[in-house]
Amino acid sequence: MKTNQGHRIVVMGVSSCGKTEIGQRLAARLEGRFLDGDDYHSEASVAKMSRGEPLNDDDRAGWLARLSEILGEARAAGETLVVGCSSLKRRYRDTLREGDPALTFVYLCGSRELLLERIQSREDHFFKGEAMLDSQLATLEAPGADEAVTVDIDASIETVVERAAEALTERYAHQSGSAAS
Repeated sequence: MKTNQGHRIVVMGVSSCGKTEIGQRLAARLEGRFLDGDDYHSEASVAKMSRGEPLNDDDRAGWLARLSEILGEARAAGETLVVGCSSLKRRYRDTLREGDPALTFVYLCGSRELLLERIQSREDHFFKGEAMLDSQLATLEAPGADEAVTVDIDASIETVVERAAEALTERYAHQSGSAAS
């Protein structure tokens, strides 16, 4: 599905939904680059999350602004870039779109039980605990079809990537058809 102008895609959802793994595989499939948004959190935010404290809007502001800049740079370069970023609130997604108004989101959704099971099985991640998951689920403003393609994560990684790629292909074809009208 490689295109000349490239696409910028944010793979979004709460912790342990698979943003990194799905994002990496989707980027490879699209012949693009993957960037893990978690790598751009400040040290203070990582420390806060490591203590089990949820981030607030002030904690996220600089992080989202930096990711928006990166997306804008990729857009200017015509690069296909897939970013893993929770993007829990619509205003966070709006901030990210400032760098690229054509930004597409892939929302990875799953049941609380599945997400908790995945969180509890993680060993090398700063995000731990049921309270943190519940905080993210409470904060989440699930995107509508106007903002994102939604993919259920209750399947194999390969199936989730395939569903995401198919949904993106359909969305881009629809956008191209609308632009030609």
